[in-house]
Amino acid sequence: MRNPTHPLTTVEEIEDAALKVFAERGFEDPTVEEIAAAAGISRRTFFRYFPTKADIPWGNFDALLRTMDRWFAEAPDDRPMFEVIAEGVVRFNRVHSEGVAAHRERMTLIMRTPALVANAALRNAEWSAVFARYAARRLDQRPDALAPQLVAHIALGASSAAYSEWLSDEGSDLVELIHRAFSMVHFEAAPHEVSRPAPRRRSRSARPAKG
Repeated sequence: MRNPTHPLTTVEEIEDAALKVFAERGFEDPTVEEIAAAAGISRRTFFRYFPTKADIPWGNFDALLRTMDRWFAEAPDDRPMFEVIAEGVVRFNRVHSEGVAAHRERMTLIMRTPALVANAALRNAEWSAVFARYAARRLDQRPDALAPQLVAHIALGASSAAYSEWLSDEGSDLVELIHRAFSMVHFEAAPHEVSRPAPRRRSRSARPAKG
């Protein structure tokens, strides 16, 4: 247990202390109070940083997404779209400075803990939205149009496949797997193919009168 006279005061530090607890005892068993004690903080302070225990493995996810969003917004348009997305995913993973082993533990927890599945789905939707916004800019379409949404789903699938392979093979390299996964993607879209709203159905009352 950490000395309470030297409490942890950043998201990353509290997350690191919690991940060590999870590594020793699993995710389900430790209580919020026990995690807070391991970090040398109170239960009330813990909730200032994390809404729930399930949010811990994601760390400062929202801030990282904003950083990735800005990076995509400034990325040049003279490179293949999925090549740029692959680099963005690699950059997103490099922000974790705890090392490969700790990052592997984090991703194992996120992807293989049943209690975290619902939380992961929400986070993946937020992650996909970043891809969709970038694709929308490249394709000159709305983020909710078919092509940008397809790009986002493909990007999420390629990333998840790379993560799964990485977790299954401890000798593999995550960066190499990410680039390999995205290199397998072949995508074509008409640049001006903007989705149109569905045609309105004529109401029965609007039928022309018979002569």
